[in-house]
Amino acid sequence: MKKEPVKAKEVLASQRINGFGEVVAGYNEQEALEEANRCLQCKNPTCISGCPVGINIKKFIFQLTQKDYSGAYLTIREKNNFPSICGRICPAEYQCRKACVLTKKGSVFASPDAINIHFLERFTGDFGMKNSVAVGAQKEKNLSKFKVAVVGSGPAGLCCAGELSRMGVEVKVFEGLHQTGGVLRYGIPPFRLPRGILDFEIESLTKNSVEITPNFIVGKNLTITELFAQGFDAIFLGLGAGTPSFLGVKGENLCNIYSANEFLTRVNLMSAYKFPEFHTPVNIGKHMVVIGGGNTAMDAARCALRLQKINGIPADTTILYRRTEVEMPARRLEIEHAKEEGIKFRLLIKPEEFIADANGCVMKMRCQECELGEPDSSGRRRPVPIKGSDFELDCDLAVIAIGLKANQILTKVTPELKTDQYGDITVNPETMETTVKGVFAGGDIVGGEGTVIEAMGMAKRASSAMIKFLLSKEF
Repeated sequence: MKKEPVKAKEVLASQRINGFGEVVAGYNEQEALEEANRCLQCKNPTCISGCPVGINIKKFIFQLTQKDYSGAYLTIREKNNFPSICGRICPAEYQCRKACVLTKKGSVFASPDAINIHFLERFTGDFGMKNSVAVGAQKEKNLSKFKVAVVGSGPAGLCCAGELSRMGVEVKVFEGLHQTGGVLRYGIPPFRLPRGILDFEIESLTKNSVEITPNFIVGKNLTITELFAQGFDAIFLGLGAGTPSFLGVKGENLCNIYSANEFLTRVNLMSAYKFPEFHTPVNIGKHMVVIGGGNTAMDAARCALRLQKINGIPADTTILYRRTEVEMPARRLEIEHAKEEGIKFRLLIKPEEFIADANGCVMKMRCQECELGEPDSSGRRRPVPIKGSDFELDCDLAVIAIGLKANQILTKVTPELKTDQYGDITVNPETMETTVKGVFAGGDIVGGEGTVIEAMGMAKRASSAMIKFLLSKEF
């Protein structure tokens, strides 16, 4: 008989919208074993090709079926330093699960029958964390004399630091904010990634001799040239994409219009949802509108709804997206959660103007209905406004979540670092080396916005090339 997928338990929507506690409970041991035993153990496991860091998925799932949880953890850690994080936030339906043989060919995302690889990874990662499973280092004596600077403590920077330190390289991470984690901390809400999980994964690096310096902006405090002058043998740039994109419509500069970057940073990093316990509040509206269709838009909308509930305001949060749900780049799971929580979706809608009240705050939006035309450069069908379809929408707080661009603080003062038309750093795709010898880069600063695991994949390529570069300096 066909075995049904094991669904992970979730907190009821009516309960979870009252706070920022984790929504998905994950598998217990029995559930993990049941789901692991659904795996066909294919001769040619296509799921591995769907993982940007190449985890041996077949092997770790088999180890789970044998109740060798420590072995499964170590198998994952051979390729992924942060299984408890990735098991929670990776868009598996577009990656490993989509590549699973149980997904129908040609599917846009994973079939429901595909193995829940991400939940099995999360179970395994949490087991390793709770049981302090030790990961052996691969330190090489001839690497211990080298010192590397990592700029940025987001997914790419942390992954690169972990890979290099495990090989014996002395690593120092420079982080511009007062806390580490980059987008993992300021962008992703605690109900998706609990802070205890993030802190544990980062602390595991510092225990392995990685030094992290917060409140330090490379490009302001020190330049790349000055880092080399201080004795660093190589540099990795994991700067991220921290500059928000805007709509470019009339009234966008009104009060109570946030970029998703600022809104989520205030909520997640500065703990605005715990005001006045924390002294960085964020404004809340009666009619909150989030513009966009990616994971950031889902995170912003779900945070907005919770803030309304916590503050006793009737929940009224709407997501506006100019295409249909099929074209939404957000995870299917996040879309489902948003709907369950009562967030409204207005699709095929294009914002045209923000309208102010007497105090200069946003009061309404003027929008146009759209229909889908021919595909654009992204491969998705272009939204075409319908003439005469204008309408107004109540909106006293808007969050613009239509994408992020490259952080250019460092690149603007380093002209020798070649960048493309978008401000992203140009690299050799095989080695991730930039146009400056000894300087490597990865993550969103290279390819534009991507997933956490894609950033880690680039960091792993870079760290491998950096080790070869360091060893070549001996001759």
